Amino acid sequence: MILNVTFRLNKVPRFNISYGAIEEELEKMGVKKLSIKAISQAVINIRSSKLPDPAKIGNAGSFFKNPEISKSKFLSLKGKFPDLPGYENPDGKVKLAAGWMIEQCGWKGFRKGDAGCHEKQALVLVNYGYASGKEIEELAEKILQSVKQKFAIQLEREVNIV
Repeated sequence: MILNVTFRLNKVPRFNISYGAIEEELEKMGVKKLSIKAISQAVINIRSSKLPDPAKIGNAGSFFKNPEISKSKFLSLKGKFPDLPGYENPDGKVKLAAGWMIEQCGWKGFRKGDAGCHEKQALVLVNYGYASGKEIEELAEKILQSVKQKFAIQLEREVNIV
């Protein structure tokens, strides 16, 4: 049971723009002075360019979590896959890009019937029309198996299946 929580907030924000393509997007936007609003807009722009509009294509957003592994396992994988992106966490673990691994397994843009993997972001499973929940779940399972076989990484679903 948690009885008390203390938050320490900085009066002057410390911006971290090293994750993903945020720095690149800020340059493209012509941002000279960092602000929370500018970084937020950069993230929105990046997501809009990669993710499908749910009003047009049925999807649940990111279907899989980005896994965290030990630094030693990351370095071992990096030896086999030099382009493998990883982001070190304060606890020393490394967060991997699940979308990159899924793409390397050939799933990006894959479509079978109305179930598929989005053409711009492999993390997003889409329903192009009349795919059943079972078809989406079967596709997700095949993706999980292929990533585990190629990278020895067990991805987790980010969505809840009921």
